[in-house]
Amino acid sequence: MRVLFTTYPERTHFLLMAPLAWAMRTAGHEVRFASQPRFADEITRAGLTAVPVGRDNDLWQIISRDPDWLGQTEQGGMPMPYDVTDRQHADITWEYLSEGYATQVRRWHMASNVPMTAGLVDFARDWRPDLVIWEPLTYAGPLAAQACGAAHARLLFGIDMYGVARDHFLRLKELRPADEQVDPLAEWLGGYARKYGGEFGEELVTGQVTIDLVPELLQRRADRTYLPLRPVPYGGPAEVPGWLWHKPDKPRVALTLGLSATGHGGEYNVGVQDVLDALGGLDIEVVATIAEAEQRKLTRVPPNARVVTFAPLEALAATCDVVVHHAGYGTLSTTALRGVPHLMLPWDNDGPVLADGVGRAGAGLTLNPKETTGEAVRDAVLRLLHEPHFGKGAARLRDHLLEMPSPNDLVPELERFVALHHDSAARTAAESKRG
Repeated sequence: MRVLFTTYPERTHFLLMAPLAWAMRTAGHEVRFASQPRFADEITRAGLTAVPVGRDNDLWQIISRDPDWLGQTEQGGMPMPYDVTDRQHADITWEYLSEGYATQVRRWHMASNVPMTAGLVDFARDWRPDLVIWEPLTYAGPLAAQACGAAHARLLFGIDMYGVARDHFLRLKELRPADEQVDPLAEWLGGYARKYGGEFGEELVTGQVTIDLVPELLQRRADRTYLPLRPVPYGGPAEVPGWLWHKPDKPRVALTLGLSATGHGGEYNVGVQDVLDALGGLDIEVVATIAEAEQRKLTRVPPNARVVTFAPLEALAATCDVVVHHAGYGTLSTTALRGVPHLMLPWDNDGPVLADGVGRAGAGLTLNPKETTGEAVRDAVLRLLHEPHFGKGAARLRDHLLEMPSPNDLVPELERFVALHHDSAARTAAESKRG
């Protein structure tokens, strides 16, 4: 069958999707990966076939010029209305959700989808994929699938804040008078659906099915159908240097703060110099993978620290006793698959919720990066190194991940899902013809 993957140009999202694309390809299926033109090189470097669609549009440049967005993100956490994941029902209001959807459609979803939608629909109608797999914010994917009659699946690699928020919205919508049941997301997606011969349905928001890379132990699930999928660590083309071939004699602690912050012109939310200074007095080896822009801010590097721009995290984590990170899911899952305890410094999006789950699993500790000090990081690292229950918790978390189906295991299930979709579509067409 033909399988079309799609994402807006976000490298961290793509890297988590690539292993399933490889699995579909090696199972004998035709695979294409569509995104904006400027992202084509990123796709081809992963050995996948790129389809440039639409025009280039830098979402992060757009939102960086929005003072309301900047004010919200500086406070950390998930953007409204997707920050209701762990709130009590009584604390979630209709006004908050409806206003939040109106804001995010205008500010976020249009910016990442409008440039791609027409081109993606055109390609899908020409190539006729059997299955479209899209990341949670690329609504151009289900629109294109509906326009060409393909089955489609949302691929989730974080807390399902989108599905949970949607459930709350629909629950409260039913309680409103008919003339007050506004739905900004449905209005926007429905307009596109009708343009291409379809109609709005909730599957355009959360997929016909959701492929979930997050173990249920950490996840916040909505009332949807989920297909679990074990994450496969992939950080792009890389070489393993000689110093990473084996574990050192001393405990090794990695400090890695992700790609997204500096990749979009931002900076880390924790004082790297302060952390390195505090860890410099310990009898350990520190490996800090720090963006070049952040390295230039350092005035000194302790003798026990190695500062590099990049190291393949899977290889690095395999030699570590603790990993200090920002709780982005790619980094978190790679560390978890190695059974290494976590010290998490989460700030925005779903990082705090994921970190809370890791802490409840006994696999790590969490500090607020905006408030913590180097001394607090040092004390937490010492606890993780010397208190055995953290290692046991990390091993249990690793086992939860390893119980999830691998990408190769999931392929037959997706084949059955597509076959059922085609059978249902054929029955619907036959009934419509008889009618």
